[in-house]
Amino acid sequence: MEARTRQRSTADERRATVMRTAITTFAERGYYGTSTMDVAKAAGISQGYLYRLFKDKETLFAALVDHCSDRLRESAAAAAAAVRGTDPEAVLEAMAGSYGEVIADREVLMILLHAQCSASEPVIGEAVRSCYAKQVEYVRAVSGASEEQLRRYFADGLLRNVVVAIDAASVDAPWARTLRA
Repeated sequence: MEARTRQRSTADERRATVMRTAITTFAERGYYGTSTMDVAKAAGISQGYLYRLFKDKETLFAALVDHCSDRLRESAAAAAAAVRGTDPEAVLEAMAGSYGEVIADREVLMILLHAQCSASEPVIGEAVRSCYAKQVEYVRAVSGASEEQLRRYFADGLLRNVVVAIDAASVDAPWARTLRA
């Protein structure tokens, strides 16, 4: 009989596993409501090993913000590449649609909202500022939009966050219809 050898996961594979489970765990209860023990348990590792992968809870959460930022940028890039022509409004419209698809994954949206609420933590605050800087500069470069068009694009995106977070689509009332319009 051939002896089976158990193959151990690499640190990068474990880090990816932790990120997948941490996004779910933190999305449910936020930065302040989630412990590293909660994340370690969900990932099937010890809390000690979690600290070998990530320096501390702030660093882990900041990595999640970076992950969400990358997802937004990748989605925006795909949407912008599909646009024929260079009209800034057409590019912004396509990217807005891709943004809506990304935040429809409520876990991504909740990480971003929790991150904003936790931005007083230095490492998280820097990750949130970096996320916004990357998004604004990417959209500016790809779309060729004016400052006013950029401001409107991001303002509409923030309103979309609220609509999705509070599930305004399920509310049939004048205020909800106004926010959804």
